[in-house]
Amino acid sequence: MKLSSRPPTALLVTAAALFVPFVATRTAESSVYFVKLVCESADRIVTVNFDGTKAEIIKQTETRLLESDISGPHGIAFSPDRKSFFVSIGHGRPYGSAVKYDAETDAASGQVQLGMFPASMDVSPSGGFVYIVNFNLHGDPVPSSVSVVDAKMMVEAARIPTCVMPHGSRVTADGSRQYSGCMMDDLLVEIDARRMKLVRTFRLSKGAEAGFIGLPPEYAAMHSEDARSASAASGAHAASTVSGAKTMDMSAVTCQPTWAQPSVDGKRVYVACNKSSEIVEIDAERWTLVRRIQGGEGVYNLAVSPDGKLLVATNKRGPSASIFDLTSGAELARPKTKRKVVHGVVISPDSRYAFITIEGVGSEPGTLEILDLASRTTVTTLDTPPQAAGIAFWKMQAR
Repeated sequence: MKLSSRPPTALLVTAAALFVPFVATRTAESSVYFVKLVCESADRIVTVNFDGTKAEIIKQTETRLLESDISGPHGIAFSPDRKSFFVSIGHGRPYGSAVKYDAETDAASGQVQLGMFPASMDVSPSGGFVYIVNFNLHGDPVPSSVSVVDAKMMVEAARIPTCVMPHGSRVTADGSRQYSGCMMDDLLVEIDARRMKLVRTFRLSKGAEAGFIGLPPEYAAMHSEDARSASAASGAHAASTVSGAKTMDMSAVTCQPTWAQPSVDGKRVYVACNKSSEIVEIDAERWTLVRRIQGGEGVYNLAVSPDGKLLVATNKRGPSASIFDLTSGAELARPKTKRKVVHGVVISPDSRYAFITIEGVGSEPGTLEILDLASRTTVTTLDTPPQAAGIAFWKMQAR
């Protein structure tokens, strides 16, 4: 072969292609990974480190706010600088809250009351706001909301009305949009993060898929000024509940979305349909259905690898997790989990590992399972306090 016949740029590209796998492997093998997760029925924040082979709990912090009842921590998310994190507290009298913590010490530094059972949450890329869905798990089946919290002041800046039982809050990488799904309405909801306003919804029901500007027509009355004023006069949270509102026909609910995950570039949104065990892919620019991907039984939470190549899904009724190729939609692997009721998932910044939480059943402990996304196998499992739920990636450190 005559090397001189090949352009210099081609030689550089070839050399880079050969070098990349070595660099990625060396980075993974020389790093320690840190995650934090919450255990809902144990009122614990748990910090775990993982060295590529072994995982261990290095800290536990109590979240209990009321001595007479568990707090029910559900969601967790970090500020972009990794110096703070936020936890949604589901239980209260009757409203839940969000608490801000110092990432190194786990010391609480702020708290704000929100709606009924605050659940999934995400922080804007600027670090300015936290988007928390008010899941309203124990309340009436009426439209709920997304709370927007000022991350510095810990004040609720807005409460945006959406639909019934919102879950799975995620913000796009550019910070322009926030997505969630409403379980009892089969709706994907898009919020303009800069205007703090609901702008589009998409009906996910199989055979009845449709995109809307704003809410579907049948929901308009639920959020009218008259309805909100009447609710406020009755002493309820006007933006989160509308007295006497009627939901859609439950026989038409085929999806029951529990998570809405934008792609890395924000051009797609992947929605977990817990009821039908499918993942629905939506074109975020055209606001149209792209495809339905068959998932595991009871697909629940989703995460996209930072390199944009893989989608990892937890299968709540499985019990298992699924790894999908995003280009083809093919399921590459479905590793079984140690225990039942699989919950959350987060992927390391190098796209190498997926960290899975499992609630467990009855008196069982919770579980953290770590998947190697290169080999598509389980590396290790770690017992945690009961009902391991929300999980967030904290940091990577050199050994």
